[in-house]
Amino acid sequence: MVRNLAMLVGAVFIAVLGWAFIGSVSGAISDPVAKTAVDEFHLPPKEVAFSFSGPFGKYDQAQLQRGLQVYKEVCSNCHSLSHVAFRDLRDLGYDDGQVKKFAADWGAKQPSFDDKAGTWGERTNLPSDHFPKVYYPGQGSPPDLSLITKARHEGPEYVYSLLTGYPKPPTAQPAALLAKFPDAKLPNGTFYNPYFANLNIAMPPPLTADGQVTYLDGTRSTVDQNAKDIAAFLTWAAEPKLEARHTAGVVSVLFLLIFCFLAWGAYKNVWRDKEH
Repeated sequence: MVRNLAMLVGAVFIAVLGWAFIGSVSGAISDPVAKTAVDEFHLPPKEVAFSFSGPFGKYDQAQLQRGLQVYKEVCSNCHSLSHVAFRDLRDLGYDDGQVKKFAADWGAKQPSFDDKAGTWGERTNLPSDHFPKVYYPGQGSPPDLSLITKARHEGPEYVYSLLTGYPKPPTAQPAALLAKFPDAKLPNGTFYNPYFANLNIAMPPPLTADGQVTYLDGTRSTVDQNAKDIAAFLTWAAEPKLEARHTAGVVSVLFLLIFCFLAWGAYKNVWRDKEH
């Protein structure tokens, strides 16, 4: 009797689960979730080949120097790089004298507090200082770029896609978007970019024309090249030890392979005739 009752309860339980599953599936088919403008027009990052991609990737030092130049001439007026110190630029191939001059010549100075006068002032940057923070009184600060490539999925590709994703003119929206979603007009003061999370961004296009940055190494300056170089530089800013991490990963995998081979050899030669 108890066994029959248990079987009946189990059958009823399975029937309820089956009914709920069928109802959920049929409901999803008959009443699909309405798509938004973001669902249809937001694009994933473009595919870009960077020298540091993959387990054997390495930074291109010349590209990092060009990216630093793009940051200095285009991005630094609005975006901070507060997790990077001037002395870190030695990793890009600059010597101590060049780093010292670069820090001293940087446009923004370091805030300094005068204990005697009780007032704030400014002093020249030192190699040990971090890049000065950018702040607009009453408006706050635009996003800090130190870790932007780690904070976004496919960070380097995202940065490149965002910088090259503005339409011309930058406020133009696809006709198909406005035809299907007439209420999805750009808010005032924003620009259309399909690679940004909600399709509109407050930042105007920072890279506007070829030749905007004159590279010191003679590389031809285009919007595409500028975007790749700044994406590489910001990746280095977020992951300065990326090459060491790649090396450690490869060495670890090789060690495990050798260990497995030695373990297999020990088993074949020491315990193969032993009963287990």
